[in-house]
Amino acid sequence: MSKRILVTAALPYANGPLHLGHIAGAYLPSDLYVRFKRLMKDEVLFICGSDEHGVPITIAADKEGVSPQDVVDRYHTINKKAFEDFGISFDYYGRTSSNTHRQISQEFFKNLEAKGVFKKKTEEQLFDKKAGMFLADRYIKGTCPKCGYQEAYGDQCEKCGTSLSPAELIDPVSVLSGEKPEMRETEHWYLPLGDFQDWLNEWISSKNDWKTNVVGQCKSWLEAGLSDRAVTRDLKWGVPVPLENADGKVLYVWFDAPIGYISATVEWAAMTGSPEDWKLFWQDEETELVHFIGKDNIVFHCIMFPAMLKAHGDYVLPKNVPANEFLNLEGKKLSTSRGWAVWMHEYLEDFEPDLLRYALAATLPETKDSDFSWKDFQGKVNNDLADVFGNFVFRTFSFVNRFFEGKIPELVQPTDADLALLNEIGNHSKLISDSYEKFRFKDAVAHTINLARIGNKYFTDMEPWKSRKDDIQKCGNTLHCCLQICAALSVFMAPVTPKAAGMLRKNLGLDSLLFWDDVSDKMIKSGSSILEGEIPFKKIEDEIIENQIKKLEEKAAAANPKAKEYVTEKDAIEFDDFMKLDLRAAKVLTAEKVKKSKKLLKLTVDLGYETRTVVSGIAEYHKPEDLPGKTVVVVANLKPRKIMGIESKGMILMADSPDEGLKFILTEAEPGSTIS
Repeated sequence: MSKRILVTAALPYANGPLHLGHIAGAYLPSDLYVRFKRLMKDEVLFICGSDEHGVPITIAADKEGVSPQDVVDRYHTINKKAFEDFGISFDYYGRTSSNTHRQISQEFFKNLEAKGVFKKKTEEQLFDKKAGMFLADRYIKGTCPKCGYQEAYGDQCEKCGTSLSPAELIDPVSVLSGEKPEMRETEHWYLPLGDFQDWLNEWISSKNDWKTNVVGQCKSWLEAGLSDRAVTRDLKWGVPVPLENADGKVLYVWFDAPIGYISATVEWAAMTGSPEDWKLFWQDEETELVHFIGKDNIVFHCIMFPAMLKAHGDYVLPKNVPANEFLNLEGKKLSTSRGWAVWMHEYLEDFEPDLLRYALAATLPETKDSDFSWKDFQGKVNNDLADVFGNFVFRTFSFVNRFFEGKIPELVQPTDADLALLNEIGNHSKLISDSYEKFRFKDAVAHTINLARIGNKYFTDMEPWKSRKDDIQKCGNTLHCCLQICAALSVFMAPVTPKAAGMLRKNLGLDSLLFWDDVSDKMIKSGSSILEGEIPFKKIEDEIIENQIKKLEEKAAAANPKAKEYVTEKDAIEFDDFMKLDLRAAKVLTAEKVKKSKKLLKLTVDLGYETRTVVSGIAEYHKPEDLPGKTVVVVANLKPRKIMGIESKGMILMADSPDEGLKFILTEAEPGSTIS
């Protein structure tokens, strides 16, 4: 029985172009799933659009001397085209600056306000007298209290990565005027998330099929206790708060952005000429709502947006939120400010979309961070697409055209080997479809290419170059079976490499509207003709990859002419002072987050002669599940001190990298060994 499924992909922020991290996080996974579900004959609506409000938009506009609308118009156009060129098959790509979005967001807000959901609070906020406006975090700069960087923003230091609040900055100034801001009272509306705590606990706990990384982050927030969250801000750019006496206030972007899924669906329905159809996807309980996002959006889609939907009462709740972790680039974190990124529109100038779709799909950061490198990209194209899939298809077609006049040979008295190969079509159909249903796209891709690998081995084992001379029927059977595998692959590969799969179906003379249940070991009929076809994928030469690596490094160098800004050396000390430190090798046994702290981890370490607890401010750089088993360096004779109520006996030594933040100083020494 077919399902009705609404699939959304996180709205990309319209203040810059798309890069590989965006694609691997939400857009390729969602497109793989949507294409698969369409092959399963499910009724799927695929919605996305540009997130066009918020402070980064206004900052970009201020820097360029243009309006915020100019900025979002530009990047909406660039990103929409990049998605189309890459083959992301959205049914509708909207934008949150549209009149429809403004109207629906305001209606949503008024609905919750009328029900008494919100709390109103008066608070103090920094105000720029000269500019005549309250300042959002990103409009405030000052000296970072952690590393001394003098250009830290009010929400984060971009040098050391520490999360901040404006109150923590030393000597804060307004980005707009350069003046020192003053504190003034302002009134805002808050969503009291704590009122939804019990319901969210029960709802999240019922999601047995959600990814562990998603549930884990949700439970961490819930265990820490949910607090009130502002839904309005003092800004000029955004959806105006639709109430009297709310001049100069707009809806906070975290509140209005997910409503963009609803407004885009409304616009899609109007575009199709059936304006009421949006309700089938948002207000019919039979609809399955699936959000594809990156891990930085988990709390918004699994806690805040569900609370909003629950409070409103007229909308379906998410069935699943298969969030991905982050994609690194050449072993380093992606960073647009440091120029360490591969931009989609630039990639598409040099390569076919199918190549990257496959390479990324095979390395998606599904439950932990993964890494993209140009060498690995080359390897996946050359080894999997060219040597396995491409080679199998090409030599099968070549033999049929050379020795059977382009006609599909008849299968006569197949051997056990022939039947075993054909049986793999059904086996892999289940393996691949099960993987897609469980959002295990890497597994789905691995099973898909494995069928081509099995076909390749069978071709080699059967040696049709010999049997064509002494047993033409055996040769015909071999090629018939290989063509059936090719036909199956033309469907199985369709979610991953849609262009190549479509070309393969065309060359096999198959209907372009094939579905998953059309796949069998009898997809093509004996005697029908095939086209000659071309090699589906060609190898990428080393020189091309070296040029891409060089281009990346040159961009990073241009973006960071002073990338190595090291912290100034501290005052000189005597040798005897250094010798007072007792540095020891210690093996991390356990690690966990400290409740109510974004920065602290509680570690249990083995010093060889005893086990200790050490509290370390590294939570923003390292996940606790990655730490057990590492052998690190500890200051063992540091006097114990209580941090957040936990007694910490020692300090983990870390290197503060100018490019990547805090890195462990690792050792291969036995726990307890002295470091000198």
